Amino acid sequence: MNTWLSIILAIVAILAIWLIVVFNGLIRQKNRVSEAFADIDVQLKRRHDLIPNLIETVKGYATHERELFEKVTAARAAAVNAQGTAAKGQAENMLTESLKSIFAVAENYPDLKASQNFLKLQDELADTENKIQAARRFYNGNVRDFNTQIQVFPTNLIAGMMSFKAFEFFQAESAERENVSVKF
Repeated sequence: MNTWLSIILAIVAILAIWLIVVFNGLIRQKNRVSEAFADIDVQLKRRHDLIPNLIETVKGYATHERELFEKVTAARAAAVNAQGTAAKGQAENMLTESLKSIFAVAENYPDLKASQNFLKLQDELADTENKIQAARRFYNGNVRDFNTQIQVFPTNLIAGMMSFKAFEFFQAESAERENVSVKF
């Protein structure tokens, strides 16, 4: 009788340890995803902080581009106020498109293109865009790992019992996936 009791207790102890290890692994991975999303937010905030300076610099040279400035300002406000991964991703993609418009307009103003303030802001924004892309890749990698972990057997049993949900990926807009056409 003692042997059976010892075996049952050993199995229960092993099962309890396994549950703790799996649960802690899921929590660690979930926290990595949250940290990666926070990294994206840091870079997005940096971009949001640079945009008013860029607009003010361009306004000094391109005063009749009011509609463009309003579009960029509205896109920035939408991006700042977006909630959730999908909404934030969509708003940030709209903001990226509106920023491209500012740089396209700058091509029409040689004095603006030569301005040290504009060039510095353009470089900082380009650097920030690169950091945002890296942060998105890091986030998506962590999301992939977490989503895989909660979907594979036997971890999916614990994940289901503990109500772990899959995270959304940061995705490019369909317009960003299209081939670029170059015409001469």
